[in-house]
Amino acid sequence: MTIQQPDAGGAPRVVLLGRPGCHLCEEAREVVARVTSELGVAWSEQSIDDDPDLLRRYAEQIPVTFVDGRRHEFWRVDEARLRAALR
Repeated sequence: MTIQQPDAGGAPRVVLLGRPGCHLCEEAREVVARVTSELGVAWSEQSIDDDPDLLRRYAEQIPVTFVDGRRHEFWRVDEARLRAALR
């Protein structure tokens, strides 16, 4: 499952990797959605269950966030750190 959150145009700057039923992923999603909405930044979410390579690489680290294509954090999303990375 891939979820794309629209913005004013352009590719998502933040990508959240997770999986259904993951409580840390739900918490991360709330932080990512709040910060990106306030800053007008696009984000997307993808389940690692949909991609064997992602599952192999990140099964023990979810949720994983990427900002501008680079791994940003895993397990938790710090709101202040995400804001700083997006400015």
